[in-house]
Amino acid sequence: MEAMATRFAEKVVLITGASSGVGKAVALRVASEGAAVVLGARGKDAGEQLAAEIRAAGGRAVFVPTDVTVEDDVARLTQAAITEYGRLDAAFNNAGAVNAFGPIGEIDEAGWRADLELNLTSVFYGLRHQVPALVASGGGAILNNASNLGVVGMGSVAPYVAAKHGVVGLTKAVALEAAAQGVRVNAIASGAIDTPAFRNSMGATPEGEAMIAGLHPLGRISQPEEIAAFCAYLLSDEASFITGAALAIDGGFTAQ
Repeated sequence: MEAMATRFAEKVVLITGASSGVGKAVALRVASEGAAVVLGARGKDAGEQLAAEIRAAGGRAVFVPTDVTVEDDVARLTQAAITEYGRLDAAFNNAGAVNAFGPIGEIDEAGWRADLELNLTSVFYGLRHQVPALVASGGGAILNNASNLGVVGMGSVAPYVAAKHGVVGLTKAVALEAAAQGVRVNAIASGAIDTPAFRNSMGATPEGEAMIAGLHPLGRISQPEEIAAFCAYLLSDEASFITGAALAIDGGFTAQ
């Protein structure tokens, strides 16, 4: 346990979508294991509050207001790691959401572009700036949140599914490019998670929650802390021989 408590000692970890849900859980997890965390999110108040919470517990954290669909914001977030802590060792490209719902014939160009920009182009921006920063620090790990819809399909959310499949392909391509430079790049294919976003959408009613839980062979949705434990492993040196993979943590959803 002592080794795990210091697994990220002297490491600097960047997280997008860090103000709530899985991003927040990962930030708390790696900070508890010694990481200095660089938090990026659009929610300024929640982001500042999380950074303050980590610092109050004796950790190191800085929050940078970030819209991941704006490359200058992503570049500034990455630079903050260098400015504040002198290096970057790991990054979790977590920010994402569904913007466009409905049959493909009812989704307009704006909805299509919004899902691609938030869920795929944002990851491209992250990788574009994170990989050189990691190389300069001697290597490290990047984890992209592809969700289970990065490896299987689902109706009524086609732009999101397309974007998340793109994240898996982008992950594999950049993993191959960066391997020789000591940078690992992986993706998680997560199932339903009990986050504020879930509670505001599919899990807003008991019936909706039960329906989504029933899609998972384990019969429930996951907690953010369960996902965070897996993410922390993949971002750590313990996963040193894993790269270019899209790994399921989905209660059996994609095994069906």
